[in-house]
Amino acid sequence: MKALADKVSDCIPGLTAFAVGAGEIMEVVQMAMIAQLPYTAVRDAVITHLTLTEGLIALFSAALAAHSQRGC
Repeated sequence: MKALADKVSDCIPGLTAFAVGAGEIMEVVQMAMIAQLPYTAVRDAVITHLTLTEGLIALFSAALAAHSQRGC
């Protein structure tokens, strides 16, 4: 998975996912994109069923670490 996060708004302008359950992942991110939610809303969401969508937590947690390293 690769995602783009806007530096100012933290919104998600794009995501690429290649996996068996990529459709499941894309569904969640598309909803966040339509609602113009920041990536942190997806990262901090409570996921109640063990699914591939849980990978978004790791993806956007890594984005936070990279974001912090740039001094933003």
